[in-house]
Amino acid sequence: MREIFLTAFATLFVAVGPFETVPVFLALTPGMDGHARQRIAFLAIFTATVVLLAFALGGIQLLNLLGVGVPAFRTAGGILLLMVAADLLLARHTGITSITSNEKHEARSKAGIAVVPLAIPLIAGPGSMTAIVLLMGKAGTLTDGIFVLLGLLGVMAITLISMLAGTRLMKLMGVTGSNAIARVSGILLAALAMQFIFDGLSGSGLFH
Repeated sequence: MREIFLTAFATLFVAVGPFETVPVFLALTPGMDGHARQRIAFLAIFTATVVLLAFALGGIQLLNLLGVGVPAFRTAGGILLLMVAADLLLARHTGITSITSNEKHEARSKAGIAVVPLAIPLIAGPGSMTAIVLLMGKAGTLTDGIFVLLGLLGVMAITLISMLAGTRLMKLMGVTGSNAIARVSGILLAALAMQFIFDGLSGSGLFH
């Protein structure tokens, strides 16, 4: 059970990137007082958690409805996570890459920052959505699924703490430290992504 939790936690940690969200959070909330930033951080984490829980609990059913097999999704999801890993290794993981110009315009309205683009797609983005569906797909029992969800909640808690302590965290890490964490996370995520691809290809029946 501990192995399932640690795998889920590590996968979601590098897919979400709690520390990498901090610079974007600070850039979107300039001049705000502490209470305003706290409200935005809590709302962003709550929204992202609800979205990821929805994907965790209904992702496999959605695939079945669309007629997409789990092996196909594992392979495609692994490729997507591999792209995210490449982004991390090049120290480009800011979360902005999947934010459209319309979302950037909406973000100028402080009321909408918590949901778009902080919660979606910065925290609950394509990488984290794919990761949680893949992890739940590998959970063989209800207990395994619960440990995957606990891993998700753990990552969300760390992301919240990172956002609340954003200013001090950025002073402590600096740009170099943030990039170093991103690169290490990228290596780990690349290995996990390849494992998802191997599992998907193995389960497809193409290589018997």
